[in-house]
Amino acid sequence: MIENDIVEGHLAADEQVPSTNEFAAHHRINPATAAKGINRLVDDGILYKKRGIGMFVAATARDALLAKRKARFVENYLEPMLAEARKLGISPGEVTALITRGDGAIAGRPGGRVES
Repeated sequence: MIENDIVEGHLAADEQVPSTNEFAAHHRINPATAAKGINRLVDDGILYKKRGIGMFVAATARDALLAKRKARFVENYLEPMLAEARKLGISPGEVTALITRGDGAIAGRPGGRVES
């Protein structure tokens, strides 16, 4: 949730994030669970602590999160998709064309359209 807010630009570098208790109350989760997540973000260098003030977004947080998500996207989505395309005999050019045509380009799929 905090990561998404940083990636989407809702939380900027050096901006204060909600306290653990505020976060827990807002999302209706256990404060200990919220603290674990926030501490992980501190350990990962996404947030930093100002003693007695709170937690803030690190200057490099957005770039670090984008790099991590891009790597995960390739690993979790692109590599399996390309492996399946190879099994089905779909060429890299066909995959590129399908992606380039964009949302709903495959006929017979919800939202798909038939090309003429």
